[in-house]
Amino acid sequence: MKISREGFKIITVSGVLCLALWLLIFYMLKANDLTWLIVLLSVLLLVFWFFVISFFRVPRRIHIHDNDLVFSPCDGRVVVTEIVKDEEYFDGEERMQISIFMGITNVHINWFPVGGVVKYFKYHPGRFLVAWHPKSSTENERTTTVVETPSGVEVLFRQIAGVVARRIKSYIEVDDKVTQNSVCGFIKFGSRIDILLPKDAKLLVEIGDKVVGTQTPLARIGGEEDDDNNEVLE
Repeated sequence: MKISREGFKIITVSGVLCLALWLLIFYMLKANDLTWLIVLLSVLLLVFWFFVISFFRVPRRIHIHDNDLVFSPCDGRVVVTEIVKDEEYFDGEERMQISIFMGITNVHINWFPVGGVVKYFKYHPGRFLVAWHPKSSTENERTTTVVETPSGVEVLFRQIAGVVARRIKSYIEVDDKVTQNSVCGFIKFGSRIDILLPKDAKLLVEIGDKVVGTQTPLARIGGEEDDDNNEVLE
């Protein structure tokens, strides 16, 4: 299993802490004939450490590149599909918003939902409301990125921190040329991503749908499907 570089420090620190706690438990309980409790707590510590490792796993997936489709930038569940007015970049223009909540057990790598040129990027410090709260899109710590596709469509997406997630990592700079479904960042320990599309985008998901990053198309922003426009990459 491949591990994201964002997890190296946390995995090491948590492993050392688990080992120290296990040694403390062992020396406190071994003299009291509580072997069963030592074994139980050892298993729990080991399970916890493997959970931390699994959180930073990097899945191997086949990527389909299609300039007319917007793919899910993360694993999770669709919690919002609605028309909103965006003041940050689109000057109050109405856009179609799709929001995806990432649970703590989901893969937390983020991918570019479309390919093209990064036209805008900004980090916003903020609060840590629960990620499904409506105000989290505008008040929580977050990043905003806008990518212009080869056909000239601008797609905005936000990485949003939540109650548990306290760090957003983005590998993005303005004027970067990016590939659809390539890695754009990481959000540690649960949160949410908003994607803002043209108002007339054709939705391909509904509230409650589970989505898989790089695999699930969220919407169509181009014409009818054309197999010649698809490129499958490992």
